[in-house]
Amino acid sequence: MNDNGIGWGDAGESAPKYFRVRTELAAIIDDLDEGDPVPAERDLAGRFEVSRETVRQAVHELLVEGRIQRRGRGTVVAGPKLTQPLSLRSYTEGAVSQGRVPGRELVTFEDERADSELAADLGLAAGAAVIHLERVLLADGQKIGLESTYLPASRFASMARAFDPGTSLYAAIRATGVTFDSATERIETVLASPREAALLDSTTAMPMLLLNRISLDTAGVPIERVRSLYRGDRVAFHATLRE
Repeated sequence: MNDNGIGWGDAGESAPKYFRVRTELAAIIDDLDEGDPVPAERDLAGRFEVSRETVRQAVHELLVEGRIQRRGRGTVVAGPKLTQPLSLRSYTEGAVSQGRVPGRELVTFEDERADSELAADLGLAAGAAVIHLERVLLADGQKIGLESTYLPASRFASMARAFDPGTSLYAAIRATGVTFDSATERIETVLASPREAALLDSTTAMPMLLLNRISLDTAGVPIERVRSLYRGDRVAFHATLRE
């Protein structure tokens, strides 16, 4: 029995050392508040009588799960993940509904020419003009996602000229009279590229949630193609299913 009152056997006698440390460290975190510092690796190694490498592996798992996060040179208890609905609501609406403050940092806002794949997804001819908007998404000032959206320039040229990249894109699209009706979306787990990791203040070893979406209006005409990359340690998704 350790000084937290948890026996090694609670994690399973055959469990790897790092898993046992992770179980006990998780119990320590449960007694701390958001933003409280997590004991240093050298202190944990001495407390649990294991190597620092074993502690490091346990800490990494808790980082990936979003239980803790890096802050400066230390590690602190993380706040709750932003839980986004799988629906035709914008990121802004999802964040506000949970009392979080949404924000955006502009990366790219430019005109491009659609390649054959993008043109097919948007119902355009190859080489047609498209608007490319790429932004880092924030919640309460924390970087949580990277969103890359393509829109048909012929349909949204007037909106693009007046659009403020710091505001909700879906609200701006709806203001033009376009109504979202349906979407196809693929979700998978990936690792970020070095560029993506840098934009999200993360690492290439941190699992990300990748969403690829094509949205349609009430006439079945494509509105957008979106690639959204979310930090797996800061965001979760939920859906309501009915038969």
